[in-house]
Amino acid sequence: MIDKGPVLLDITDGIARLRLNRPDAANGMSAELLSALCDAIMVCHGHSDLRVVLLSGEGTNFCAGGDVRAFASKGEKLPDYIRQATAYLQNAVTGLLRLEAPVIASVQGFAAGGGGFGLVCASDIVIAAESAKFLAGATRVAMAPDAGVSVTLSRLVGLRRAMSILLTNPVIPAAEALQMGIVTKVVPDAELADASLALVRELAAGAP
Repeated sequence: MIDKGPVLLDITDGIARLRLNRPDAANGMSAELLSALCDAIMVCHGHSDLRVVLLSGEGTNFCAGGDVRAFASKGEKLPDYIRQATAYLQNAVTGLLRLEAPVIASVQGFAAGGGGFGLVCASDIVIAAESAKFLAGATRVAMAPDAGVSVTLSRLVGLRRAMSILLTNPVIPAAEALQMGIVTKVVPDAELADASLALVRELAAGAP
């Protein structure tokens, strides 16, 4: 169990509840959060009886991408900081993709950038609140798409549509994300937590 810090983890009865825990920063991904996320995912890998992972974000947003305030505070050290954060992000996504247990993302608010959108695309099932919005975002700030989204998004929506999304960076409402195949199911905002828990409990109770 990890019960404090930028990432929380509880594993009970084969269910891992993995939560991004920087609600005051829209769960923006600092190097510290990403390092903690890598550690939590490795803990999940160490549980042979793990049946399912529920990935969520505390507060009103799943994850708004990189932590702009953290980036701005680094001054001349920003390039090194971004390289470090990106390395942690790539390791976290790789760790999620390699988990034997399915990963269920429960998304409210914004899922943006390599952090938010990348984690969504790396998940096996995505349940989104009706008001959720999705944004790739990297090329808006002259960066290459990270978190493996050039591959994972292409698998979900096809190469042509993925190319368009990554180059033009539309804000994608939940209903449209469902039609595209980015999202598995859309539920009313007030039902998101219950719907997500019901699914993970169903999966955990299934045949091993």
